[in-house]
Amino acid sequence: MSLAQTPNSSWRFALLLALILVGGIGVNAWEYAGEKKVPRSELKDFPRKLATWEQFGVDERFDAETESVLRADDYLLRNYRAGDGRVASFYVGYYATQRNGATYHSPLNCLPGAGWTMSEPARLVVTPADGRPAFEANRYLIQNGPEKQLMIYWYQGRGRAVASEYWGKAYTVLDSLRRRRSDGSMVRVTVPVGASEAAAIDTARGFAADVSAVLPAFVPD
Repeated sequence: MSLAQTPNSSWRFALLLALILVGGIGVNAWEYAGEKKVPRSELKDFPRKLATWEQFGVDERFDAETESVLRADDYLLRNYRAGDGRVASFYVGYYATQRNGATYHSPLNCLPGAGWTMSEPARLVVTPADGRPAFEANRYLIQNGPEKQLMIYWYQGRGRAVASEYWGKAYTVLDSLRRRRSDGSMVRVTVPVGASEAAAIDTARGFAADVSAVLPAFVPD
């Protein structure tokens, strides 16, 4: 059998080599260009009054060890109270880029380590107060000793709000390639559960509708 290449195999080899070269140039150019910078407001400037809700207390901060694990570029942990006495805790952790290994952390990984048990997993629909498209959020009943709360959370960034962490990661990869952006956030709302779990769900959903309308200024579309 002759070891000489046929014209057809030579053509295929040349095409493959050209594709490898073009791909390498493209990857290097993409790395050189880096992440696209998008303007945003800092979370410390998030409104202290939202519809019937108003901040009470000061913004809370995590300890240095927790912050080193979260690796968020910006975050907000704040409590709100409505005029009728209902309260809600609001957390959002923002990552300017997820290409360096820093990424949002699911409450499924963080809360159990802090002593919380999680039960009754479900999804609920949040309809932003500004008329943006409705989206799904995760819903859990969480408890630590006698303290029982209703938690909802979702992943938001680059114009999307999704409940699934896996879809959130998939969209991050896609947008990193198409838009040179991997910024995003994890958003969490927790409210106390009193005599009625249904009332807690309504409170969390309503508060989420108010905050999600304001978030794009701080977590850019």
